[in-house]
Formats: sequence, C-alpha cells, structure tokens
Amino acid sequence: MRAILSVSNKTGVTDFARGLREIDVALYSTGGTKKAIAEAGVEVSSISELTGFPEILDGRVKTLHPAVHGGILARRDVPDHMAALEKTGIATIDLVVVNLYPFLETVTRSGVTLEEAIENIDIGGPTMIRSAAKNCDSVIIVVDPEDYGWVLQQLKDGQLGAESRRKLAQKAFQHTASYDTAIAQYLSEETFPEHMSIALEKAYGLRYGENPRQQACFYTAVDVKARDKGLGALVPLSGPEVSFNNLLDFDSALATLAAFSQPTVAVLKHTNPCGLASRESLAESYRLALSGDPVAAFGGVVASNRPIDMETAEEINKMHFDAVIAPDFSTEAMALLSQKKSLRLVKAPFPEAEDEQLEFRHVRGGFLVQSRDFVSEEELTPKTASKRAPSSAELEDLRFAWRAVKAVKSNAIVLAKDSVLVGMGAGQPSRVEAVAIALKRAGDKASGAVLASDAFFPFADGAELALEAGVTAIIEPGGSVRDNEVVETVDSHGATMVFTGMRHFRH
Repeated sequence: MRAILSVSNKTGVTDFARGLREIDVALYSTGGTKKAIAEAGVEVSSISELTGFPEILDGRVKTLHPAVHGGILARRDVPDHMAALEKTGIATIDLVVVNLYPFLETVTRSGVTLEEAIENIDIGGPTMIRSAAKNCDSVIIVVDPEDYGWVLQQLKDGQLGAESRRKLAQKAFQHTASYDTAIAQYLSEETFPEHMSIALEKAYGLRYGENPRQQACFYTAVDVKARDKGLGALVPLSGPEVSFNNLLDFDSALATLAAFSQPTVAVLKHTNPCGLASRESLAESYRLALSGDPVAAFGGVVASNRPIDMETAEEINKMHFDAVIAPDFSTEAMALLSQKKSLRLVKAPFPEAEDEQLEFRHVRGGFLVQSRDFVSEEELTPKTASKRAPSSAELEDLRFAWRAVKAVKSNAIVLAKDSVLVGMGAGQPSRVEAVAIALKRAGDKASGAVLASDAFFPFADGAELALEAGVTAIIEPGGSVRDNEVVETVDSHGATMVFTGMRHFRH
C-alpha cells in the first residue's frame, strides 16, 4: 500500500505517518511535510522518487505528473487501466493525505499583496484531492486531521469500507469547493456577480431550532472580505448552551448596537429591542433600558456595547434574563452573574460601525441577497418639513430614535425621550396600530417624547394619534403623496417633523 502525504496544516501528521508505517504503508511526501515526517524519525520518500522527476518552478510543479495521477486515478476493476499502469511502470497510490495552502489565512492578513495571494493558490493539492475522491472506491482521501485517528484504526482493523470511503470523498470535494469559493471571493470585484457560491463551516450543533421538533446547527460563513466575524467570534462563558433563538437575538443585538457610539444597552425580545438607552454610565444605560418595558424584558437578552462592569452586573442580577452579550465582563461581574446557572453569558466583538457585508436570506428555491442596511450621516442631519424646527434636545432624541427604529421589525414605531426608548410598536400590518402599541407601552412617558417611523406615514392618522398623546417631534423618511397633509397635522399641534429621505424596512 502506498500513500502520498502533502499537507499545509501539519497537525497530527507525524503521528498519522508513524501509524501508517506500522502497518507497512510506503510513504511519499513533499517539501515541509516530508521534512516534518523525517525529523520525527519516520521513514518517508520524496515525491521525486515516485515520479523520477525533480520539483520545478519553485515547487509549483511536483505532484502534477502521470506517476502520481495515473497511480491515483486508475480503476482497479478495469483491466485496461491496470495494463496501462504495468506498461508505463506506474504503481498504484492507495491513500492520499492532503490539505491546502492557507489561502484564506493569507488574504485576510492586513497588507497582503495580490502577488502573495496568488502564490497561495494551491494547484497540485486540489488536483490530487479531486483525483482521489473521484476514485474513492479504490483510493482513500483524507483532508481533515480530525479524521486521522479513526481512519488509521479502520485501516489496522481492515474495516475501511465503501461507506467510510465515500464519506471521506464527500468531505474532500467540499474542502476544494470551499477553497475555490474563497479564491473566487477574493478575485471578484463585483458586488453581485453572475454566479456566486457560499462556503459554510459547521461551528457547532444546537439542541434544536426555533422549536423542539426542528434540528439545527450553527455554520460560519467563509468570507475573505469580511472584517467583522460576527457570531463566529462568539465565546460562551457561562450558563446553558447557546440556542438557535439566542443566536438570532445576538445577531439583532450586534446590528442594533452597531449604530451607537456612546455606552449603550439594549434589551431584546424576539429580536426586537424592547429597551434601549445611551448614557456615559453603563449601569445607568441598563437601568433606563430596562425601564422601557420591564414586563417584556423578563426572560429576554441584555446586550451592551461596552464590557459589563460590577455596577451593571449588580443591576442585571436583580432580573431574570436568558442571556447577556457584551464585548467582555470584568472579573467581579463574571463571578456574580455566573452564579445564575440559567443565565448564558457570552462575549463577542461588537462592530465599531455598520459594515458593508452582504446579507443572505433563504427563500424557497433560492436566496435573496442585499447589501446591509445602515444609518448614514446624511440621515442624521434630516430636513425640517414643518414650520417649527426641532430644538437641539429634540434633534438629539430624534437621532437616537432613528438609530433605534432601524432595529425594530416593520411596521416599526419608536418613542424616545432623553436617549431612552420609552415605547415601541413592532411588526404590525397597520402603521396606526404600531403607533397605538408604542403609545400604550410608553404611557405617560409619551408626553414630550419624539417618534420615529421606519417608513413614511401614508395618512395623517398615525401622526395625529401620537401628537394627541403629547409627542412633540417626528422623524420619518417622507415621500408620501400625502406628506403635506401629515405636515399640516404636525403644524396644527405646534410640533415639528423632519424627513430623512431614507426608509429602514426590516421584514
């Protein structure tokens, strides 16, 4: 039995090679892999001894040779194939152990040049992998160091059958597909190319999906252009395992808080922020965020764009939550909150600003793909549409409310006062109904508050309802054929209205 070993990731390869030699497998290898195996005291031959041809072009050509691919691709059950090998003096290759140049790791480094990236595109490796995987009934292909142990054991036991071989082949083709996807991403200069592939890596399994009957896993996306690793960089610190619904809430938390530079705390329920506040003191931000809707907050997720300190932890500890996500936790805060065994504590890097990654949404038969929504600086300097311009305090609250409403499911209405979310209406088919729900939740706090609507008011009734409850300022995109009617209603109450020129639907 003959094997070729040529790996970029050398984890476990020397032990695997030693195990293969113990069952009398002849080993052939290249470059750094051969050096590592030989230095471990394991007998190994150069690939040149197999091909009778030296490596050339700085190693670009070493395994691209008939002695390699003929030995891999020959079907043992086809007499003509075996006769051709015998005639040309080519020996069969029975095991191929290959993983590829670190292209992804290279191109995501800061300052990498195009020349460096191109040099890390593996050619011989994918060719051997695909050849071996194609002929998996006769050739074993191993691309993952995690598989070395069980493959070696089955070889020793003589039990590596068709099912195992095809499992390894599937993994091999996926390995090269993900690799090619990364290269295509790197070289692409189009946001929406004619053809696009998505490469995913399984991060971990989940107990179930949104409901117990649904199976679920979390996969991270291979994206060479992504600066923000998002939930792929999530680190569970304490409490039960993270659930499918937790991850949805965490994603919403990252998107919500990305719009805020001040210390900000959000309380989320079913991906909507039911509480949100910004203050210099994180503990105060939390207390005010909780005051937005303490009933809805029960059992929700707390998110902070600053590390959780002890004062904030003491406040959080007074309430029952499902999870807390933050960039970090102080030692004291961690010690206190981890005492609650039902509370998940996780840390993740929060984006400093909203990025320009694409968003993918699966629908039956395909994907909807769009650029990520964000709040622009122009929107934060809205155009006054009413007779009265907003005061400086109102304008500050309008900006806060506008950042907040983007994170709420459409139809979305947010009421805010002093950089605190005091009322929210989310996901309603009727915008008037969303206003009514937000006012009900705000109660007396609606008086003197500002209102943000994620899209324009098609009629004056929604604005009228809010103004009668004491709302003094409204921010919305504008653009309705009845804008004049809405503005006239605002003017009749002595209030102010500004237009951003941009809507923020979130379906």
